[in-house]
Amino acid sequence: MLNNWWRNNNIAASILTILRLYLGFGFLTAGWGKITGGQFDASGFITNAINNPVMGPDGNSVFGFYTTFLETFTLPNVHIINVMVPWGEFLVGLGLMVGCLTSAAAFFGMVMNFSFLMAGAISHNPIDILLGFLIFVAGANSGKFGIDFYLLPLLKKLALKGKKQKFDNKMENKHKPNLI
Repeated sequence: MLNNWWRNNNIAASILTILRLYLGFGFLTAGWGKITGGQFDASGFITNAINNPVMGPDGNSVFGFYTTFLETFTLPNVHIINVMVPWGEFLVGLGLMVGCLTSAAAFFGMVMNFSFLMAGAISHNPIDILLGFLIFVAGANSGKFGIDFYLLPLLKKLALKGKKQKFDNKMENKHKPNLI
């Protein structure tokens, strides 16, 4: 019942608009600051995450797989990460602010926040994940007061266009008389 309300109600859509504007502004300004603030370099952050992994009470690394990923893939390809992080933050923020592909923006925002958490940066990431989850779960209702109101029906129509045409052709051929 609550999920249905969250996904379909106009009051919920209004609440979601406030949440996505708040979360989107944070992502947008963080990304824009990195894009315009000169040379962004994540190598120090990544190196620190590798050298100081999140440790459990037993003294073992909690996210050993992630530390290995940072060491073997991310650090050697930091030049790609230096582009992806600022532009990813900016585009997630922009998508949330204008309500365009809102669920996708919320999903990728959560991916970034979980990445920062597994690297050991707590900051406001748990709150951002919670807000992103609420926006993501709401689906299309989270972008109801945004571009998604117009974009999602158009995308649905385009996606189903080919399927409808195949169905129509199949039905047409089914009802043709067999002349042989």
